[in-house]
This record gives sequence, C-alpha cells and structure tokens, in this order.
Amino acid sequence: MPTKVLVAYGTTNGSTARIAETIAEVLRKGGVPTEAVPARSVTDVESYDAVLVGGGLYAGRWHKDARRFVRRHGRELAGRPLWFFSSGPLDASATEKDIPPVPGVRRAMTRLGVRAHVTFGGCLGEGARGFVARKIVSSGKGGDFRDFGQIEAWATDIGTELVSGMRAG
Repeated sequence: MPTKVLVAYGTTNGSTARIAETIAEVLRKGGVPTEAVPARSVTDVESYDAVLVGGGLYAGRWHKDARRFVRRHGRELAGRPLWFFSSGPLDASATEKDIPPVPGVRRAMTRLGVRAHVTFGGCLGEGARGFVARKIVSSGKGGDFRDFGQIEAWATDIGTELVSGMRAG
C-alpha cells in the first residue's frame, strides 16, 4: 500500500530536476505524499513505498547520479513499485513519439522489474555547464523541449495507479 513516494533524479543543469519536481507536485496534488530529491543525496530508500528515478541523457547514457543510485539501492528498489524516466532530446521527438530507454537503462529496468519508462524532451539554455553543453547552446541547438503536459499526464497515471493500490490494500 504505497503511502510515501521518492522521485530521485540525476541532473547537471537543472532540467531533469524541474521534471522531477513537477512529477512530485502532481503526485502530491493527487493525494500521494512525495519527495523529489537529487539521487546523489539519497542515503536510504527504506522509508519509501514506491520510487521514480530519472536522469538526464548525456551521450547516450543516463546521468551518473541516476546510474549510481540504481546500483547502490538496487536490492531495495527491486521490491517496490518502480518507474524510470529520462530527459534529453533537444528537439520535439519525445513529444511526437515514444523513445525507448537507452541500453543501460533498459538493462536496469529488466533487472529491477521497472513498471514503465518514458523519455521526455530536454532543456539546455544559456549558462549551461560543461564544454559540450555550451557548444550545443552556442551553435543554436539548445532550447527547452520539455512538454509539461506530457510530464503531468504521466505522473497523473502513476498517481492513479498508486492511489488505486492504496485503496485495494
């Protein structure tokens, strides 16, 4: 009977943090107590009944903090309702079609019994950290491609699943 949810995320420039915070806000509005926390600062998942893990995509890999979180807490995560999300494409493709998880995320999903994964559009703007990120922005290929309607709808579906599970329990 999930009653407390963790949304753990790995981010470099804050785009994935904003997605995680939006998901947490939607879940809370739906009656599900939820915390959004940087993955690197989570020391224990025992107090959470369900977990969502998200990471920005960099060169075809999930953010290192999300990868480390999943490795560090894998045993505990496998026994809980678990969802993954990624953020990254700097175009409208994530809104237009379902983008499968990158290979490393797909392997973790199989190993841990993840219920679902979604890839959301990313955001990269002025002041981005990292050489490659600054190059992308300076070449005019940055921008905000997050679809908050899509993010909110996905979170609402999870909230509905969690609340119906709470009623059934």
